[in-house]
Amino acid sequence: MFAFGVFWATSTKKPRVEARLCSRSVCVRRREGTPLSAASAAVSGMLLRGMKARVAARAASFLTKMGNFGPRAGAAVSGLSVKDVRGHAALSVFKSAACGMVTVTSWRGNAEVVTARRTESHDVPDIVTLFSPVTEDLFGRIDVTYLLELSNLALTLCNEKNEVLAHAAFLDYPNWNITDQAEWEPFLHENYTNNKCTPLNTLFVHLLVAKEEYAAGCSQEIVRRAFILLPELQFILLFIPSEERLGFSHSELAMGNVFERMMPVPGSRMERGFTLLACPRHRCHPQLYVRQARMEDYDDLMLIWTPQSETLKETYGEYLLVDLIEREGEENQAAVCEVDGTAVGFMSLCSHVNISLFQECFDLGPFHGLCKPHPEDILKVPRKPSVQGDKDESNQTSPKAEPVCSQDLGHVPGADAAVQEDGAVVLSQTEVPVGDISNSGSKGSAAPLLETEEGDLHPVYRGDPNVFSIRLFFINEKYETRSLDFLQYAFSVFPDRDLCVILVPHDVPEFPLLQSFVRAVPSCTSSLARELSFNVRKATTSDLQGVKMLVETLSLNEKIWNDSKIFTEARRDPDGMPVQAFVAEVLDQIVGVSVTRDEMDIEYIRSHYNIEEFIHFNHHQQEEHGHLCHFVLNPVFHHYTKYFLKEILRLGHKSSLYYPIYPEYVEAQFQRPRAHSLTSALRCMAPVRPRRQIVYPLRALGASAPAEQVSEDQLKYSLNHTNRKLVLESKVCINSRIVVVGASDVGISFLETLVFWPRLKFNNLTLISTHGLPGKDPQSSKYRRFLINSHCFNDDDYAQMSLCSWVNVVVGKMTSINRSAKYVVVSKEKKVPYDYLVLCTGQSYQALAPTGADSTEITGQWPQRYTEKVPSNHFTLNSAQDCSEAARWLQENLVSSTGNVIVYGNTIDIYTTVEALLSLGIDGSRIHLVRAPLSSAGPSLGDAALERVVGDALAQAGVAVYPDSVLAEWGQDEHGHIAWAAFKALESAEPLRLPCSAFFSFAYRTLDYETFKAISDACLVFDGRLVIDAKFHTNDASIRAAGPLTKFSRRYFRDDVTHSNFNSKEIGFELAASMLSLFDPSPQPSSEPPEGSDRLLPVYRRCKVQGGVLPGGYNYLHISKPGIPVPLDVEHDPCDHGMEIVTGDAAAGNYFRMHLSRYRMVDSITCFAKEPFPVPNYLCLYGQHERLLNDLCYRWRAGQLSDLYSYFREPWSMAIYHDRFIDLQKELRQTLMSEQPAGRDRSRAEPGAAAAAGAPQRHRDPPRSASSRHGNWDLQQPGLLKPPVPLRNKPLF
Repeated sequence: MFAFGVFWATSTKKPRVEARLCSRSVCVRRREGTPLSAASAAVSGMLLRGMKARVAARAASFLTKMGNFGPRAGAAVSGLSVKDVRGHAALSVFKSAACGMVTVTSWRGNAEVVTARRTESHDVPDIVTLFSPVTEDLFGRIDVTYLLELSNLALTLCNEKNEVLAHAAFLDYPNWNITDQAEWEPFLHENYTNNKCTPLNTLFVHLLVAKEEYAAGCSQEIVRRAFILLPELQFILLFIPSEERLGFSHSELAMGNVFERMMPVPGSRMERGFTLLACPRHRCHPQLYVRQARMEDYDDLMLIWTPQSETLKETYGEYLLVDLIEREGEENQAAVCEVDGTAVGFMSLCSHVNISLFQECFDLGPFHGLCKPHPEDILKVPRKPSVQGDKDESNQTSPKAEPVCSQDLGHVPGADAAVQEDGAVVLSQTEVPVGDISNSGSKGSAAPLLETEEGDLHPVYRGDPNVFSIRLFFINEKYETRSLDFLQYAFSVFPDRDLCVILVPHDVPEFPLLQSFVRAVPSCTSSLARELSFNVRKATTSDLQGVKMLVETLSLNEKIWNDSKIFTEARRDPDGMPVQAFVAEVLDQIVGVSVTRDEMDIEYIRSHYNIEEFIHFNHHQQEEHGHLCHFVLNPVFHHYTKYFLKEILRLGHKSSLYYPIYPEYVEAQFQRPRAHSLTSALRCMAPVRPRRQIVYPLRALGASAPAEQVSEDQLKYSLNHTNRKLVLESKVCINSRIVVVGASDVGISFLETLVFWPRLKFNNLTLISTHGLPGKDPQSSKYRRFLINSHCFNDDDYAQMSLCSWVNVVVGKMTSINRSAKYVVVSKEKKVPYDYLVLCTGQSYQALAPTGADSTEITGQWPQRYTEKVPSNHFTLNSAQDCSEAARWLQENLVSSTGNVIVYGNTIDIYTTVEALLSLGIDGSRIHLVRAPLSSAGPSLGDAALERVVGDALAQAGVAVYPDSVLAEWGQDEHGHIAWAAFKALESAEPLRLPCSAFFSFAYRTLDYETFKAISDACLVFDGRLVIDAKFHTNDASIRAAGPLTKFSRRYFRDDVTHSNFNSKEIGFELAASMLSLFDPSPQPSSEPPEGSDRLLPVYRRCKVQGGVLPGGYNYLHISKPGIPVPLDVEHDPCDHGMEIVTGDAAAGNYFRMHLSRYRMVDSITCFAKEPFPVPNYLCLYGQHERLLNDLCYRWRAGQLSDLYSYFREPWSMAIYHDRFIDLQKELRQTLMSEQPAGRDRSRAEPGAAAAAGAPQRHRDPPRSASSRHGNWDLQQPGLLKPPVPLRNKPLF
């Protein structure tokens, strides 16, 4: 299989600078031997395989527009106008990643097809079986589990039966204890001459075992795969005891001809102690010979080109390559790489590049705008703020900017250096004005910008072009790992150019040529040629001046410099905490600095975050956990981020690094002595899921209460982590533009699932929301009591997710969708392009139009939306921001006055709103509660007893309650405010006229009009709601939808079932899971779905939750099974064959009702109490069998239960609330099933016993990732509280 590439374009108009990288990426690579400021670049891009005819047509149109070569020519960037390229993407067809399957032959002649993969913990027993008597002699005594924890790279070869044939573990220091791990480089140069090994390009084999008869072939393959996975790796070394100690020569080892011996210097102590074996990269992947292309190469190249160029051949004929080769000249060059006289790869180059277009589209400040320095360059101008409403100056880079010159690139500041005053990161919300999409990972910019006619800011560069482009590239798949061999030749043919630019479409997976390139904004990654020395070492006093110059434009420059100075002088901070500082240097210039300290809160981290999904704590010492305080790296070198982190771990003798990100509001409230800079290393770290916490009744538990580290209440933050085994493991980058409309619970759950997915990294996630991301202002959370709470997410959840670190946010409202061009118009102004559009806007309360004074009855058209301008004292509350604004208006205009408030509707929100009004100090006599007819909304409270108690509380507070009435009309005063409202009661002919100073409407909930119009105009099927199928598809393959906005197609014959009936968090998760198959390259088990399954609706199992504070100060919680809501009186009808347990009395404020299904599973809980209760704990009770609840039914029948509140505070119940309780259930079930006699019919086992042990009839196993290292990625992961032996190597705290 082969691949290659050409340019193509789409017709979508480009968005603003921050969004332009959604459609393509710019990669920059430095020319070998040029000054550091001339960081580099290049053009190619997209798999032709499967390219549709319309794409080929666009490619034809694009190439014709280029104009440089005529109708059959390739593409040149210089021919592109701004009009042509907006939203376009250059395309190169390149070969796919090398096939993972190879055949190895044993010395007996047997052949096995093997596949290389990362080693997992479950491979340990199989690896141990490969040990031979000589293994310990070669490598010493090995604890494989411990070794895997510390390995930078561990590979396993498996055959088609998934049997382990070979394993190798690679670390970044020698495999025998012959020198300190931080000092091996000088040790190696002292004892072995003429070696080019550095920490950047070298790994050591610590274990290599294989099945005996396949040892030679497996050794060769496993080393070959290591070089493929790590492009920067040049040498693999292996220390073995000397021949005298082993008793045989290294040539007798069954390793094939993989390694060669390195001779020590005469007199070295290593002569008799150890033998050093080395495998250089060229031994597995010989360097290719690159030369100028000739016409004689045509036949060889066509063997690679032809299999996948049919669409291009139809458009341009068979002579595109001929044109490219024939038209070589001063501006155009063509090169081939050859093996044994045969051309195996081709690259077309051009020095004529439209630089002004690149400067308009991308932030090229770190690369001096792709131009040579000029005295008239204009760089130092005031920066225009790009983040709306961000008043926190400490989160911005300083207005001062260092000019970028080719002689002094080391002075380029970190482009992403936001900071905090918290002992961790404060990341400001990346919300930009309508259409301004910015990546939250890079808030600042290295270069200032100049105001343009459109209001943007750009620098002005007057120097000559300093860049060339790659127009076409393809190479035989067998040699793709040597793609970089082209670059040395490419720079040699354009000696006056220091940069090479490459454009790649957003949907192109990363291929070997790109892995050493720089990705421009929003995330500037960087790399230089392999021959360049990127050196990391501990900081010294002489480095302080270089560090100061590097960080001088950052707002926390003094803190970073002072922390570096503390290390060089005292090695400890003022609190006595050990501090370490490291610098990265290139050509004697400081290009990066990092400061770390010991992680002292490791027990808190262990108990509050799922860190066991990444490491086994038993194999890590306390002092091996490090806390990353500062990490600043010149944007040109961001490609080396993971190597910088690897060196920090090695030189600092650490095994793990932790990096917390606090939400923006933390800094506004707290000022701390230790400040952290926003790290550019964030993209190379893994976000860690928080663990669900138990609300401990500390008084009731007494001596059984957990340790303070577990129960203490700290500020919540998002945790990011890396360790030795993760630091060189690259996730699959997904550049497809996924745009989510609506920050509803469904939308947030969808984004959360993608962000925390273990194997993938989504670079282009965008959220369009009227108010941006929720949770940014906890001060307004106290006003959320206006609305009922779904308990899907709270402020702590938002802080621990830190979605603003990974998601671009566009503040505005979707007003139209262009399906053909694939973009969304926001607030009628700006365009946001997408590849996949996800609609999760939900339904919202709308202003209700009065029926009119002459209307006598409800018509079929009631209710209707009010189409005129809504009065300012009319409130429809749909979000926390709406509630906060309403509360602020009431406090300013109504609390101290005597005006009346009308609350109109018939949902439970009318009760929570009345209670919120009372809590604001508004007297009950001024509040009028008017119920709307039930036909306009569902029932408010389904329990008649609770309705009576709430009605009594309203009467006691003086609130006037009116029966079902229809809003007839309202009158406005001279200021346009509603002055009075008239209602017509259904059971009375007399109209009701009430004075009004504020009107709250909860009578009409439907789709927002702008959203409806956008959907309708886009010709998406709409039938009262947006129509979808069981897999969330609309009638457009690129548009998906979920949540209350949608309904299932009528072909399912279930119009009564919608997503409104189910848990929004589960809906969002399932929506993400349904799309992940489009992006996850890991093989999925294939199975034919049962016939007719496409006509079945999906089954959702998580509970629906409603909670809030009702009039009278009653705390209310209702947990129910998903489905069509029915009144509780019907739900617990005896025909259900279930059981109801009720304690307390609603009027007394201690009511607790629990309903069990006929299978004795908890399927409904209602709490109604004066005192607050632990809602997270009670959510864990849903779906549990009563036997797990300490034989609940038996105790109820025996009269032992008088108060369920106190019953569920007893110590035994803490295990049920634990986030890993489900693991215990699974293991118990496996144990019970394995111990049953073989002849027993398991299907006849008692249903209750099976359920108690975790039978699948009520518990769907949470999905797991393919990697046991990441483990369970389900949204909740229950487990046991304090088991005598940790389950699955997962300690509980």
